[in-house]
Amino acid sequence: MIIDCHGHYTTAPKALEEWRNKQIANLNTPELGPKVADLNISDDELRESIETNQLRLMKERGADLTIFSPRASFMAHHIGDFNTSATWAAICNELCARVAQLFPDHFIGAAMLPQSPGVDPATCIPELEKCVKEYGMVGINLNPDPSGGHWTAPPLSDQSWYPIYEKMVEYDIPAMIHVSTSCNACFHTTGAHYLNADTTAFMQCLTSDLFKDFPTLKFLIPHGGGAVPYHWGRFRGLAQEMKKPLLTEHLLNNIYFDTCVYHQPGIDLLTKVIPVKNVLFASEMIGAVRGIDPETGNYYDDTKRYIEAASLTSEDRANIFEHNARRVFPRLDAALKERGL
Repeated sequence: MIIDCHGHYTTAPKALEEWRNKQIANLNTPELGPKVADLNISDDELRESIETNQLRLMKERGADLTIFSPRASFMAHHIGDFNTSATWAAICNELCARVAQLFPDHFIGAAMLPQSPGVDPATCIPELEKCVKEYGMVGINLNPDPSGGHWTAPPLSDQSWYPIYEKMVEYDIPAMIHVSTSCNACFHTTGAHYLNADTTAFMQCLTSDLFKDFPTLKFLIPHGGGAVPYHWGRFRGLAQEMKKPLLTEHLLNNIYFDTCVYHQPGIDLLTKVIPVKNVLFASEMIGAVRGIDPETGNYYDDTKRYIEAASLTSEDRANIFEHNARRVFPRLDAALKERGL
């Protein structure tokens, strides 16, 4: 199988965005805002939004299954309060669960959390539990910066995050460390904030002993790990100066990287520097980079081509395309085995 571990519902029917705009317009008067029951999206609308977009491209490019979560830039945890985020997360997660139910052979859900700046992360646990127990979701997206580019939250090593980690360990689910929209003009959302956050999250883990407290905790850092593979020597050197263990022991039993890197040299570097066991196939399609590369004539986010062209053994490719995802997402592996896959 070819498993894409990083997909977002970026093509949801327009009614979802319209509902969200009404919610935002009434932040100060929530009693006048839209009710959950006001959002009516039919199964046929969901099918059309998927069949003409993600599923069409998956079939064209040869991917089998996508781990599917709400649109990252729409999480926007900095907007409103916890109640705002809780309502919005529940709506978005339910839609992804419905997509997985309509297309069980091609999609399986991962949840966004109802995070809010300055609010105890433990408040997210009921939504996390619902998504795992009721929707069969296999992972979560964890935003290390709910403030939207101002970084007011403590680092991921802080004990305030521990209730989330405890639940992750209990349910054996990984977290993709994924920020949302930047409301800081200094940081373009997808071109800077996302990549900054990937690098920042890795460094927060490097400077801590988080994985001594949670030896089975698993983080997936998207977008190829931001600057991490490119500056691997810097991170090795910093760890050495801090008297930390080798990164292979200190972090690489718990941290993984995806292949949302949109050119061949980037994938070549990623798969040369980072052990193959820590690399999971992903495209984030349909996502931030949707155009065609004039140098190749192919879509930038057709990342399968890069893996096929990289200097890898057939075993390495099989691990990147399938086996690593099944190992990092045990609930996914269990769901596939139930289907005889």
